[in-house]
Amino acid sequence: MPKETAVYTHGHHESVLRSHTWRTAANSAAYLLGSLEPHMRVLDIGCGPGTITADLAALVPRGHVTGVDHAPGILDRARATAAGRGLENVDFAVADVHALEYPDDTFCVVHAHQVLQHVGDPVQALREMHRVVKPGGLVAVRDSDYAAMTWFPQVPGMDDWLGLYRRVARANGGEPDAGRRLKSWALAAGLADVTASSSTWCYSSAGERAWWSGLWAERTVASAYADLATGGGHATTEQLSAVAAAWREWGGREDGWFSVLHGEILCRKPA
Repeated sequence: MPKETAVYTHGHHESVLRSHTWRTAANSAAYLLGSLEPHMRVLDIGCGPGTITADLAALVPRGHVTGVDHAPGILDRARATAAGRGLENVDFAVADVHALEYPDDTFCVVHAHQVLQHVGDPVQALREMHRVVKPGGLVAVRDSDYAAMTWFPQVPGMDDWLGLYRRVARANGGEPDAGRRLKSWALAAGLADVTASSSTWCYSSAGERAWWSGLWAERTVASAYADLATGGGHATTEQLSAVAAAWREWGGREDGWFSVLHGEILCRKPA
């Protein structure tokens, strides 16, 4: 089976983790929660620092959740998250979504949040997710769609940010406009019972604007993404500084508003 060929564009800089640790099952997996039952065994792919994983474990108290990530270093943070909440029905491991080391028909639910946009072969990833889910179980996937992100006001430099990010992500082997493609990828992977939906994150209050603009301004100049942008010849350090300044200007606007669109799919494996 093919192994992962894409590079994780964001890395795990502190500015990235501020975003990841904000995520909960409620704000990032609401489309799935009505399908969970207390006894279920869940695989959470791309678990990162484990905040969604821990929420899922709390929602299946008689079941079990396994969180996996391609980056070994982040798993200590995930374990600490679960331990801090006193959860005993959760464990963590390193895994490649293209070639999962689990038997067929193992899990009741296989969940992936913001994963397929970063992998080298999303169709193969979905085949693997479908393989390890039990008959009657669910594959649940949610990914943002960068080209569909929208904001106001149109601060000069923000369009430069979007174009730059999409270039860097694609040069790394990913697909930043994954949200709109999830249903198509699922059908290409042979998944037949596919329900597609969408939802958004929206940032507009003073606190939300400061948080969202601040983490992107910092990420643009000080993270693995910044290194990939300059190292790949996509931008100079001066251009990155200008993009960061645009983010700060937008964040300081009282009328500022930003919406992130996500595509979602729930795929039921035939019983």
